[in-house]
Amino acid sequence: MVRPTLAGILREHGRAYRQTHTLSAAQARAWRAIVDCRTAALGGVRERCDACGAERHVYRSCGNRHCPQCQTRAKEAWRAARLRELLPVPYAHWVFTLPHALNPLAARHPRWLFDALFRCVSATLLELASNPRWLGATPAFSLVLHTWTQELHTHLHVHALVACGGLDDEGQWHAPGRGKGFLFPVQVASRVFRAKFLDALDQARRSARIPADPQTEPPAWQARRRALLAHDWVVYAKPPPGGPAQVLDYLARYTHRVAISNERILGCDHEQVRIRARDNRSGGKRTVTLPTAEFISRFLHHVLPPGFKRIRHYGLLAANHKRSHLAAARAALEMPEPQPTAIEAAEAFFARVGGHDPCRCAHCEHGHWRTIATLAPTPRCRAGPS
Repeated sequence: MVRPTLAGILREHGRAYRQTHTLSAAQARAWRAIVDCRTAALGGVRERCDACGAERHVYRSCGNRHCPQCQTRAKEAWRAARLRELLPVPYAHWVFTLPHALNPLAARHPRWLFDALFRCVSATLLELASNPRWLGATPAFSLVLHTWTQELHTHLHVHALVACGGLDDEGQWHAPGRGKGFLFPVQVASRVFRAKFLDALDQARRSARIPADPQTEPPAWQARRRALLAHDWVVYAKPPPGGPAQVLDYLARYTHRVAISNERILGCDHEQVRIRARDNRSGGKRTVTLPTAEFISRFLHHVLPPGFKRIRHYGLLAANHKRSHLAAARAALEMPEPQPTAIEAAEAFFARVGGHDPCRCAHCEHGHWRTIATLAPTPRCRAGPS
């Protein structure tokens, strides 16, 4: 039995869904890309085995960041680019989570809220690192935005990978004072993060940067503020396993993850979709059943605004001075300059991650595929967004 895919569900149920739902431009673009990915709609090539003469069509990938079929290569390319930036120090994994009381604002003004989340998390880490009590130096860290739970509910949080140490103004490297894997108390980080975000929210209201806030009226605004102050905001930290290469593998699991992977879709029948989700109580897995329209709506809710950068770098990794600051950090750590990273050919990459040579014919198992024709894109049946 062939397991369903996200593209197949959108393709099969697109017409019915569009009759009762309106998509934003970004959602429609993501929908088209996912449905067209690796189909004749995008064109491709026709290949023939040079031994047995078998032929096949290979269609192009869409490359959309929300497509579950297109993230493996993007993740590996990102990992290769970051390999040159790793420092020979421990790294810590932090997670900063916004309270669900802000979900209505995120639905109305996602770009503003996501940008504010990045600003406040980065400012929190930079401020704590600059304090001589904890580090007294500029750290190096990367942030990755996630907006979902395993059941595709809204859960706004940022993953941070932080080098345990930093560079001071004199070019000296400072290791954490309370142990090489300890940076700051999470309780302190939680309070600073909350204060910064609430201040950003207040400033945005005064300057009218978030018009049509669903809770803009004074009673609703005050009720939300009380809810945001009622509890500590969730911040936690843990060391990722292994050395520098394992650190990159660890973060890469988060950088190019999409809201739902095809592997988690278990079935689609009788207008319902079954997905696999983590069971936080038992630590195992469980099956969640959703009406098809609800499944599609939840997925589309996590399509990011056009051009929004969900992976950002700060401190020593900030783009405007990354080269010089990393060179200074390497010098302070007596670390040799990294060797130029070899660019891996696509064939070698897929052979490594897939365990087989994609250019070898699967029919005769000793011939190789050769391109014999280019296939132009062909119009598709538009059951989804036009």
